Amino acid sequence: MSRVRLALATLVACGAAAAIALLLAAGHDGSSTSTADNAVINGFVGSLRPPGIPPQDFTLRDQDGKVASLKQDRGKVVILTFMYSTCQDTCPLTAQQIRGALDQLGHDVPTLAVSVDPANDDQAHARRFLLAQRLNDRMRFLLGTRAQLTPVWKAYGIQPQGDGFEHSAYVLLIDKQGRQRIGFPVDQLTPEGLVHDVRALEAEKS
Repeated sequence: MSRVRLALATLVACGAAAAIALLLAAGHDGSSTSTADNAVINGFVGSLRPPGIPPQDFTLRDQDGKVASLKQDRGKVVILTFMYSTCQDTCPLTAQQIRGALDQLGHDVPTLAVSVDPANDDQAHARRFLLAQRLNDRMRFLLGTRAQLTPVWKAYGIQPQGDGFEHSAYVLLIDKQGRQRIGFPVDQLTPEGLVHDVRALEAEKS
């Protein structure tokens, strides 16, 4: 009998371990939907933006004083984010995630970072930031006055940097028609997820 009881106890223990493993894989809420599952369900890893948002073009100057606009990159998938050049935490992390995605992608795509701190962002600070992140030839840091930047922030639902509060930390993917399609909160951003969604948008017919 002791052997039978031992065998039964072993089976129960194995079943419990398997159940715990499934719960851990599913997450604390018991949901079995992982990042990979999300990609299978809706075609993208990131969150779908509300459908029907028309293209929101803008024209600003980058860290070298050159004119940049979304319209220039029509027909291409664009990575769009919002940063400030003196940021010490969220922005460098975001920049490194984007750089990792570009490395994995195997080719660069237009990548734009719009200033959220016009009082302190200037060409010298922007160039220094891009150089520190090793993105000086891969990302354009777009600058302007508060009056020039405010319509861009509003168009993309971004809260700028301010006293006592942090700016909205998002990475957006703009499709080949200039529409914002996918959004990644920075705390959910990974190079792999970004690569997946860029490739999915690139595969769409123009």
